[in-house]
Amino acid sequence: MVRDAIAITSARIVPVIGEPIDGGTVLVQEGKITAVGAAVVIPPGVRVVDAAGSWVLPGFIDAHAHVGVHEEGEGWAGNDTNEMTNPVMAQVRAIDAINPADLGFRDAISGGVLAVNVNPGSGNPIGGQTAALKTFGRSVDEMLLRAPAGLKSALGENPKRVWGEQKHTPATRLGTAAVIRGAFVDTANYLARIENERAKPAEQRRVVNRDLKLEAIAKVLHGEIPWRQHCHRADDIATALRIADEFGYHLVIDHGTEAHLLADVLAARGIPVIIGPLFTSRSKVELRNRSLANPGKLARAGVTIAITTDHPVVPIHFLVHQAAFAVREGLDAGTAIEALTINPARIVGIDNRLGSIEVGKDGDLVVWSGDPLDVLSKVQFAFIEGKEIYSFADGLATFADRNPLEPGS
Repeated sequence: MVRDAIAITSARIVPVIGEPIDGGTVLVQEGKITAVGAAVVIPPGVRVVDAAGSWVLPGFIDAHAHVGVHEEGEGWAGNDTNEMTNPVMAQVRAIDAINPADLGFRDAISGGVLAVNVNPGSGNPIGGQTAALKTFGRSVDEMLLRAPAGLKSALGENPKRVWGEQKHTPATRLGTAAVIRGAFVDTANYLARIENERAKPAEQRRVVNRDLKLEAIAKVLHGEIPWRQHCHRADDIATALRIADEFGYHLVIDHGTEAHLLADVLAARGIPVIIGPLFTSRSKVELRNRSLANPGKLARAGVTIAITTDHPVVPIHFLVHQAAFAVREGLDAGTAIEALTINPARIVGIDNRLGSIEVGKDGDLVVWSGDPLDVLSKVQFAFIEGKEIYSFADGLATFADRNPLEPGS
């Protein structure tokens, strides 16, 4: 048998990019999808998975979660989401705190989530760098897709509460905006000093000492990574737009509880919204307009949406159920699937590898017992790069060993 080569046959294939294929086959060889269609020739030695009556989709992606940095069942010891020792912590990196042994990764896989963008928390006006990774592997470096994949920032209640309680700037919304603006100005000045020295003759140049904080923000100003803006209320979203206009960077709205109130503006500017979590109570003022109908309102206005659990706020394996209930409240079913696959892949910058079933992309696939938007459907198999990492049969879930005796076995 050819190692890590599989052919999933006789299934309803939902490629996301393109129409579903009934009775179709997906062929994966050497970790990549090599064929998709109704009449795929299967080479000798390839493992065949008969998925008659099942649905095959790309692995889902949660574009905003804290799996690995806010560990399940570990309490204080496993919570590394916020480095709240300075309001501006752009230099900290989620990748340095992600524990692959977090039980949340197993939960993700059981819910069909095969990739995640791990964010720092929202306690700081600028909280740190995000990391996109797969949900299975022995180490973060093995799982990694992209780092940094964005820079986390927060407006609204969280930073003003955290720092106001310490009698430290910022204690208000206007203070939070001022801190963010100040960091961008400091970065622009830092970059100007570097360019000024480079413009001098070599013998006259002086060393500009490195600043990891400003280097990280510079990636945003250079357009290398997006600015991931935590904000719920419409007025905070307006502030996010205002600051983005001032400094000229690629903005992504995270949470966007009231984004539907500015949907036309966001659509016209091509600013995506990672909306959620949706299975929560209205636990604070910012969430009073939370509704499962909001994703549909945004999508109908032309806004690109992804859906998030904000794990562990909502357990990550409920990602698809949030989408299903949003469909019940008016979101188009096809758009719901896009909000779990290709849209988050594009927002995070990993759509060259994930987000759809296309030739050349990674063989990260999930076999569902039926339509995943039916809450009774279950994940039957999950594959990452053609390797089976999960199966469910006869009421028993089985995970592959993340720590094999021989690397790569």
